Amino acid sequence: MFGLAKLSVANRSVVALVTVITAIFGFISLGSLKQELIPSFEFPQAAIVTSYPGASPEVVDAQVSQVIEDAVRQIDGLANSSSTSQSNLSLVRVEFEFGTTSAQVTEDVAAAIARIKSNLPADVEPNIISGSFDSVPIIALGVSANNGDNETIAQALADVAGPLFAQVPGVRDVNISGTIEKRINLELKTAVLAANGLSQQSIVSALQANGFVLPAGSIDDDKGSISIEVGSAVTTLEDFKKLPLIGARTVSALPTAQTPAFPTRPTAGATPTNPGAPGAVSANQVLTVEEVATVTYENAPVTSIARTNGKPALSVSIIKTQDGNTVAVSNGVEEKIAELKEKLGDVTVVTIFDQAPFVEKSLENLTIEGLLGLGFAILIILVFLLSIRSTIVTAISIPTSVLVTFIGLNQFGFSLNILTLSALTIAIGRVVDDSIVVIENINRHLSYGEPKKDAILNAVKEVSGAITAATITTVAVFLPIALVTGLIGEIFRPFAFTFTIALVASLFVSLTIVPVLAYWFLKSPAEKAMEQGQSLEVFAAEARQAEEAKERKSWLQRGYLPILTWTQKRPVITVTASFLVLVFTFGLVPFLKTDFIGSSGNNGFTINQTLPAGSTFEQRDKAASSVESLLLANKEVKVVQTTIGLAADGRVAFGASAGGTAIQVTLIEDADVAAVQADLEAKFAANSALGEVKINSGGGPGFGSSSTIDIKVLAPTEEKLLAAISSVENAMRGTPDVSEITNSLAKKQRTLQVTVDRVAAAEKGLTEIAVSGIVASQLRPSSIGKLNIENTETPIYVLQSDVPDTVEKVKAISIPTATGLVALSSIAKIEEVEVPVSITSEKGDRTAQVSLTPSGDNLGAISAEVTERLGKVSLPLGTTATIGGISSDQAESFSQLGLALLAAIAIVFIVMVATFSSLIQPLILLISIPFAATGALGLLLLSDTPLGVPALIGMLLLVGVVVTNAIVLIDLINQYRKQGRPLQEAIMDGARQRLRPILMTALATIFALTPMALGFTGGGGFISQPLAVVVVGGLFSSTILTLVIVPVLYWLVEGRKERRMNKSRGKAPRMRKSSRRAARKAAAKLG
Repeated sequence: MFGLAKLSVANRSVVALVTVITAIFGFISLGSLKQELIPSFEFPQAAIVTSYPGASPEVVDAQVSQVIEDAVRQIDGLANSSSTSQSNLSLVRVEFEFGTTSAQVTEDVAAAIARIKSNLPADVEPNIISGSFDSVPIIALGVSANNGDNETIAQALADVAGPLFAQVPGVRDVNISGTIEKRINLELKTAVLAANGLSQQSIVSALQANGFVLPAGSIDDDKGSISIEVGSAVTTLEDFKKLPLIGARTVSALPTAQTPAFPTRPTAGATPTNPGAPGAVSANQVLTVEEVATVTYENAPVTSIARTNGKPALSVSIIKTQDGNTVAVSNGVEEKIAELKEKLGDVTVVTIFDQAPFVEKSLENLTIEGLLGLGFAILIILVFLLSIRSTIVTAISIPTSVLVTFIGLNQFGFSLNILTLSALTIAIGRVVDDSIVVIENINRHLSYGEPKKDAILNAVKEVSGAITAATITTVAVFLPIALVTGLIGEIFRPFAFTFTIALVASLFVSLTIVPVLAYWFLKSPAEKAMEQGQSLEVFAAEARQAEEAKERKSWLQRGYLPILTWTQKRPVITVTASFLVLVFTFGLVPFLKTDFIGSSGNNGFTINQTLPAGSTFEQRDKAASSVESLLLANKEVKVVQTTIGLAADGRVAFGASAGGTAIQVTLIEDADVAAVQADLEAKFAANSALGEVKINSGGGPGFGSSSTIDIKVLAPTEEKLLAAISSVENAMRGTPDVSEITNSLAKKQRTLQVTVDRVAAAEKGLTEIAVSGIVASQLRPSSIGKLNIENTETPIYVLQSDVPDTVEKVKAISIPTATGLVALSSIAKIEEVEVPVSITSEKGDRTAQVSLTPSGDNLGAISAEVTERLGKVSLPLGTTATIGGISSDQAESFSQLGLALLAAIAIVFIVMVATFSSLIQPLILLISIPFAATGALGLLLLSDTPLGVPALIGMLLLVGVVVTNAIVLIDLINQYRKQGRPLQEAIMDGARQRLRPILMTALATIFALTPMALGFTGGGGFISQPLAVVVVGGLFSSTILTLVIVPVLYWLVEGRKERRMNKSRGKAPRMRKSSRRAARKAAAKLG
């Protein structure tokens, strides 16, 4: 790498030009980078959501969930599958290995379902939901008419919003929800149908046989060819009403092939030809739909309600493209709101949720912390070098390296998000290290009286190997991140990439730009001496002697050398004391709090409300209104978006209750989120009528992790499952720092079970399926098809005039038989039973779950307690219980990052073996790593910061950072030994001369990260702050101990090697005494 510096000094103008061009492209790249909250990546998961109206959990499980799960389990590459069956709804989740695209997941799942579609009930339609973070809306708007009639603006909103917001660059989809759907209802005139040999199927047949426009051929005339089309579309309600019906009587009256058919419509007031059959018409007359049924075009029954701040509202959700800029898209949508209001008229538009302000705030805060760190780093350089010129030259390396990083991010398709910006902010303290070492050594050689060019080249040559090895070492520790799978690997790979680019850029800057700027801006005492006619050799010798004397009298040297001399004389005591420090370090581990990733710091949260099973829609609406009132009474609440009854939409796939209420809460800026949540939790707990109300922190998109510790129980039979889940739940009672324990089997719902007496039914000419169909048709509307009205697919339902609404009326349902009508109760046993609210399974085995909600911030301690208690539970034979949820996520991440840490240490060792061509000296360097843990763990405890994934990434970073100081130190000692200096003198002089650059680089990094570690600006720091705390603490302790321990260990190892070598040559000098004399001689030079 020295050749690069030599080439740069020889071509200074070219280096300057390249630097300017690089800076220009860096600024251009910065402007091109899209801004988003977190890096976009795809979840290799899918959820198959299937609505099955009127079905109990058992029916849903048997007829839908198990059928679908069996099908998807045949897909290659499937990691796991599970299903949840609730009343009216089936949810099957599938997971694949990370790296599988969502498009591939969707395609494979769709193909699997297509193969078994015929095995599913006829009226169910599985809905596949998959995607990435790009599928999450970046902004949602609530639109409501000021007169309260949202129905009047629904169609206009649907017509206007899509085209309007699609004009914003980066918008992929515009979804509108909350609109009231229409449907066609038929109330059949059963007497008329029966009298004319017609049935419900006659209407279905009429729909299937009419409304088509078909090509029939063409004819030629004197004007040319004419195409012939037969038929006309049914596009209006009137067209549907007038559809003719063909039944038994009509068929019997159809003309033969020899007789033309001229069917005529019955005239008004026509008299039936069969007086004994009410409603019967003559055989040659045709009835229409409106004559056998009352046809109405009405609103579909309300199954979900959306409100904004307590008022009914329509919702507009905006989803950006994969390469879209979150901030730019959000700002573009906001700019279009005024135009939307103008086109819709008298409406109110409220921003329900917007990622952009949080993204901007997070990026702004990290930028401020980075600039503060930059200022602190420059101040440290100035204090040590006492030279404005040298400080400016060194400081230029920071923005230059950052601009190069922007170019790299842009070229490789990365965005500017809290991960990449955190990496840049942390890199600010590290990218200046190489330049500090270079400029400090250049200053030293200039002060020794060497000519400027010679001083620069000699200085760079002296340290180029060390800083190259140090940079490669730091970069190498991030290689294991590529092996970390799952969510953590996907999230932190952009972080590692960004940090790597910044460090590599800083190395090239220190070996190219810094030497050139030093040549232009730094003054050389040798040039002044030459101008005065002094001998350069004499001046250099005198200058070197004076500078070394000055160094030895500095306060740094006077404080450090006595300590170094003392430890060199007492290596055993020093090593023993160091060992005790390590023992103390590992003793701190049990006192650490642990968590997973931490809270995002967003100014919002979500609330999930669930009422007891069997609660009516009206009861859920009333309870939700009560929660809304409590929220809107809080002055720090800005927006409350409520959705009641989520049905089978995408949110169910991500854990929302199908029959529950989801409330999105956005607070005012700078609101105390924790205080608001605590206040609300107390109010919710005081009102039992609200049902189960849970607050989930982080209202925006999260990282896809559970917030509870889940214990999953698998059992071969229902009886064993019930026994096992009861034992586990009882064992968890009284667990410290757990606010709630729930059991998935505890919740029951009432079900009216109709058990058909197959023999009795058969005697009446009925089957079990026939009875089920008749009962279903009496209890709920039956769908008979769809009609395209005004370009909208409108469903058609047949309604019953007298729907049973009590148990007694259900028992009295009339069942038609060959001998007449019989009551349902005569051929079936009808009883009310309690069944689980949901049925869950995993890979075909029945499961249940005990969930614990942590109330403390020490997730590791809670998980350990849960694990210990679970280990003492005696489970039935064939039953297993495993811990999942957030505890499992944490354990998996810690395990993978722990292995990555070990792999990083191994890689660092390999790099240093290649650098020093020795197996022993790299081991000495690795000693600095465990001492980094002393400060890292200590500062985590002092700052009450939990050890989570970000802190472990900081530990990984420390492996590369802390060893660089030891590399710089040992490299110079080795150079002095190659020059023929005695071992002890080489150690003393090497440590003395590397004291200042080591302290400068360490303190520059520490002070650069201090604003981030203290969390001055808050937002976006949930990842960067723990990471910075670890690096600051670890670098502080490792620097102090490296300056003392590494020289001692070097002396012990290399001294023993020298004694063995001399002994083998027949020389066994008393090395210890001679070395002590060298140490005393070095110390005497202090003055």
